[in-house]
Amino acid sequence: MKQILPVEELARDDRFEKIKIEEVIFDPRGAAQSSKERQSGFKPTDIDAPDAVRGLMHGIFVGEIQALEVAGRTCWDFPTGKGSDQAPFELKLDMARQCWDEARHVEISVKLSNHMGSEIGEFAEQTLLYEAGCNIDPVLRLCGVNRALEGLAIDVFSTMKEFGNESGDPVLEFCEDWMLADEVTHVKMGSDWLRRLTDKDPERRERALEFQRTVDAIFNLGGFRGDEEENVIQLARRFRELAGFTEEENDSLSALARESTEQAREMAEMATAALNAQSQ
Repeated sequence: MKQILPVEELARDDRFEKIKIEEVIFDPRGAAQSSKERQSGFKPTDIDAPDAVRGLMHGIFVGEIQALEVAGRTCWDFPTGKGSDQAPFELKLDMARQCWDEARHVEISVKLSNHMGSEIGEFAEQTLLYEAGCNIDPVLRLCGVNRALEGLAIDVFSTMKEFGNESGDPVLEFCEDWMLADEVTHVKMGSDWLRRLTDKDPERRERALEFQRTVDAIFNLGGFRGDEEENVIQLARRFRELAGFTEEENDSLSALARESTEQAREMAEMATAALNAQSQ
């Protein structure tokens, strides 16, 4: 079996359609939307809410597949040991446990998609989560996936749980609450292993945290996540603290989200100006 399997070789059947993250971020249809329009599309009372939440649910589903693949790859890609290019046996045990969780999440997500009237392949799959998990340094891989992307999962599941509560869907609310508890554990594992593996190597820790910030910035998706009312996905600060994030880290992510929101606003203004110019 290959080590560091490239994203192009992920096993998928013909129901799946892959899309690059750049196509999502720079889609002019999204850029032309105002922050208010994006946020209102996710309220249970909005006419577009069913499609918006089904699209997010499908994103969760493919994300869980990739999280399962990454955790499994971490068990295989690195020799067992304590060197900088190795993974301790105890870390591999944690990743094996996470595989179990992610496989269960995939099953739950499929059933939730059916419950919500969707099906596999109705929406495209972007593969940045897996790509973040291809880093050749196990510490950077843990920061990119277990802290950045699983941290995003905490925010998403918390928001989806609230959506289930507000829309009167106890099935959605219960399932998201169950998976949320697992995600807190996954992030906590990443936080603990970051501290343990870089205890005597502050430079390596800073490289890992910088990689995490890069992944976080990409997945803010132009103001999609943040602390402000206009952000669709709200930072779940309490759950993040339980997972090992400090208040300073949460504040830093919030500031990064505000920057992303401002960039999205500027892109929207440019897109609107371009559309107006074409119509004249």
